[in-house]
Amino acid sequence: MSKSAVIVTGLILAAGLSANLAQASEELAKAKLCVGCHQVSAKVLGPAYKDVAQKYAGVKTAEADLAKKIRGGSKGVWGGAEMPPNPAISEADATTLAKWILSLK
Repeated sequence: MSKSAVIVTGLILAAGLSANLAQASEELAKAKLCVGCHQVSAKVLGPAYKDVAQKYAGVKTAEADLAKKIRGGSKGVWGGAEMPPNPAISEADATTLAKWILSLK
């Protein structure tokens, strides 16, 4: 197989894995009931995930900061709304959700 074919195959596989990861992460957000207050593109009770991604764009500690807020809650970050803590979400799931949210454009 030529180098070009290997590269193209790798890119196709990576795109497929990325799409599967995004779908799995969105399903995780649904399973953890995050979508009761958040949607990808629209503000509900809390900010839209895309707005969160935009706010944290370029912040080196964004993934860890967001994962901490997912588990520990936050107050006053997005106005008067308070996000209650959700310690039932594991650190691993919080990190997965944070990565997914930050990947949204």
